[in-house]
Amino acid sequence: MRPTHILYLHGFRSSPQSTKAQMLAQAVQRCASDAAPLVWACPQLPPSPREAIDGLMTLTANWPRDSMVVIGSSLGGFYATVMGQRLGCPVAVINPAVAPARDLARYIGEQSSFHNPEDRFFFRPEFIDEFRSLNPYPITQPQRYWALIAKGDEVLNWQEMVAHYPGAQLHLLEGSDHAVSDFAMHLPELMAFLGLTANSDGETPR
Repeated sequence: MRPTHILYLHGFRSSPQSTKAQMLAQAVQRCASDAAPLVWACPQLPPSPREAIDGLMTLTANWPRDSMVVIGSSLGGFYATVMGQRLGCPVAVINPAVAPARDLARYIGEQSSFHNPEDRFFFRPEFIDEFRSLNPYPITQPQRYWALIAKGDEVLNWQEMVAHYPGAQLHLLEGSDHAVSDFAMHLPELMAFLGLTANSDGETPR
């Protein structure tokens, strides 16, 4: 089924201004029309995992479960998986952080945003337990999942990521990096998973 509602979740210290978020927003816009509108949401996530998921559940409370999809990169991939397990909707993950309770423990303290260094926040010790309580693995209904994982990821272990998405539609990149700097090359595959094609009926995209 063609999605009507799309949620994108950014990674740790990232924001809706990330390159992937902007590229995907533009691609979704090209697929929308007056006849087939698309709802796009890419919120700034709070540092607390519990608050992040609570906010996302509120945001999507009235979304149709059978025509919504959640996409997440890095830590956003973890959150997207949590949402997918709770809601039963399709999920696409990009270099997902599968063990944030372990990997982010060393970041406890004051942090800054990648896209706005003046935007600072405090990553609190209790967030680690919040990650543990949210653990969505092992995934169920793996056919609902699409995963883009780069062997060249310099932050996360690609084999560990792959192991957490058995049976998913896996696109394994031989190189690339954690940010998937060549994301434009792989965007068509993601759009195909979403079942979206660029609007060509002459109507004004929304």
